[in-house]
Order: sequence, then C-alpha cells, then structure tokens
Amino acid sequence: MTWFLIGVGGVVTSHGVGMAVPDWPNTYGYNMFYFPFSQWVGGIFWEHSHRLVASLVGFMTLMLAIWSQGQGGRRLLRFFFFPAGLLISLLVLFFVRENVGQHLSITLGFSLFVLGVSFAWPRMGAAPVLVRRLAWAALGLVVCQGMLGGLRVTLYADQIGIFHASTAQLFLVLISVIALIVSPLWANQKPSQLLNSGSSSDQAAQRVKASWFSWAMLVLSLVVFMQLILGATMRHQHAGLAVSGFPLAYDRFLWPPTDQDFINQINSERIDHREFEPITALHVQVHMVHRATAVLLLLGAAVLTAWVVRRYGWRHAHAMQSLFFLGLISTQAALGIATVLSNKAADLATLHVMIGALTLVSGSLIFLNVRRELHLANASSRVRSKAILPAKLKPEWSSASA
Repeated sequence: MTWFLIGVGGVVTSHGVGMAVPDWPNTYGYNMFYFPFSQWVGGIFWEHSHRLVASLVGFMTLMLAIWSQGQGGRRLLRFFFFPAGLLISLLVLFFVRENVGQHLSITLGFSLFVLGVSFAWPRMGAAPVLVRRLAWAALGLVVCQGMLGGLRVTLYADQIGIFHASTAQLFLVLISVIALIVSPLWANQKPSQLLNSGSSSDQAAQRVKASWFSWAMLVLSLVVFMQLILGATMRHQHAGLAVSGFPLAYDRFLWPPTDQDFINQINSERIDHREFEPITALHVQVHMVHRATAVLLLLGAAVLTAWVVRRYGWRHAHAMQSLFFLGLISTQAALGIATVLSNKAADLATLHVMIGALTLVSGSLIFLNVRRELHLANASSRVRSKAILPAKLKPEWSSASA
C-alpha cells in the first residue's frame, strides 16, 4: 500500500496537479472523507485520491503500532485513543465553524470504533522490543509525512514537497524492514555453508567477502536514495525537463553551459504546459548531476555483480541478489531515458519514481539479509568454540588438579 501510495503521489506530481485541491485538511471546504464523488474531476481526482490513500496507510500504520503491543493494545485503545478522540471532538465542537457535523461524525465515530475494538482485541503476546520500536517509529514518520504534505499545500512551498517525497521513501524502507524482520525468512535464516565450512582461515576469508558485499550494497542504496532526492528536487521545482535530449544534453552538449544568455534562450523554447516556472542554472546542474550519478550507479552495480558472480558463481544467493538489484537499476535507467525522450510522459515518469523506490527497498533489505547471515555465522562459530575448548583442556586441567 505504501508503494502504491508513492505511485499515486508520482502521478500527482507528473501531472502537475499538486495544488488541484488548495486547502488542507479539508477538500474545498468539505471534510476530506465527505467530498462528493461527483466533483472528483481532472487533477482533483488524483490529488484527492492521494490524500485518501495516505489516510488509509496512516490508519494501517496506527493499527500496526498498536498490534505490536499485543494484549497491551487493549489499554492503548481504551485509555488513550478513545479519550483522545473525545477530546478532538470537543475541540471540533467549540472551534470549528464549517461542516461541524461532518468533522464530529469522523472523530466520534473513530472514538466509538476504538472503544468497541478494545473489548474484542486478541489476548496475545507483544512483539519483540525491536519490532515494537520500529512500529512506533513508523507511526511517527507517517504522521510527519502527513504534516509535510499538508504544509506543502497550505504554505504553497514546493521545497517542502522535496522533503515530503524523500520521507515517503524512508517510510517505505522502514515498513519493508519490519515486514522482513517478522517474516519466516528472517526467523528461519541460516548462515551459508561457505561461511562455516573449511578451515578457520577459509571461513574468515568468506566472511570478509560477504561483509564487503553487504557494505557495497549499502553504499549503492545510499546513492539510490540520493538519486531519489535529486529526482524529487527536479520534479517539485518543475524542472524535470530542465535538460532535454539524450544522450547529449539538448542534443549537442556533453555538459550544457549555464550562463544567463543560454538559460534565457532555453526558457523561451520551453512550451510544455506542465512547466510552471522558468528553469535556472541550478536546475540544469541538478539535472546533469542526476544523469551523471545514474551512470555511476549503473556501473557500480554492474561491477559489484561481476565481482560477486566471479567469486560465488551464478547460483549463489548473493549473486542472485546482485543480479536482481542490477536489473532494477537497469530498468530505472531505461525509464529515465524514456522519460526524457517522451517529453516527460506522466506514466513513464511515475514508473520511474516507483521503480526507484523498489530499488532502494531491495538494496536495503539485501544489506540487512547479508548482515544477519554474518551475525548468525559468527554466533555459530562462538558456540562451537565454547563446545570444543573445554573438551581439549579437560585432560590438562585433570592432570594439573592431580
């Protein structure tokens, strides 16, 4: 659902309809959840849909955080969220002047809902401490994300949209990490035979290789995140096509000039109706850095994959992970090229955003998976050494005692 939400947000930005609904948290004066469907037209459809999907993801994250408390979720619902809903209802009653009935129905309905759920909440054990902390961190992050989205509308600040988009990527990674940690894959994971076979020097060498692979994957994932930030900067500054043409910029430059005369000439030629503002030299530089980093990222992923395949073979898990990551990077690069050549077609630009998010998640989860494997291998070695050491020393201790 979070990945789908990022896709809907990408459609909003690709179509340039982020301000199709100019008020928040209301929608044209209506409570968001009471906005008439007959008025979902044009860009309003995408922006309002984005808000509703975001509300659903926020509600699901709230349920995840409470669910992680196990039976303790009963107390949270009954003694915190129910009174909080009643308090918000009172504030609505005394301070809201428009559509009071709509707002009260939502807040009171939520209060009664959580009160009823608290009596039917299952009596189960709480999740591990790490999962609980991550779940509450996800709730805090999704609240922050919603506030950033609202401020971007009320303050009419494109810059806030950059933080809004970047935080969405981090939230997706966090939710995916939680899903990995609570999955059977994580619970039943065992270290590779290569990490625990052969002599101690062979095991150490294999673990060094695996460690290098994990840290290289982390570096590539951080570069992907930087790319997503650069992409969000271009999209929310309405400079997604600050530089046209591929592979040469404007079909004639390896790196275009940024003097004022050239920028004025380019602005006079920009006729795309989705571009609301003229480009600047900074827009051109950010776009070109985005392109150059994409090339470096693709080369880095290819080199890492070749290195892993050479040392482990095609069928090893690390090789398969590298190939999958390289495939996503290649798809992302192809979509970026297609976006430029198609004059920033909305569907291609949105897919570019969604595959970028999937690439970031994949790299992050591969890193965690390999670090978990190394941790299990080291723990297994420590257990074996403790089991073997007393057996070897026992005769010496016996003779010394005698």
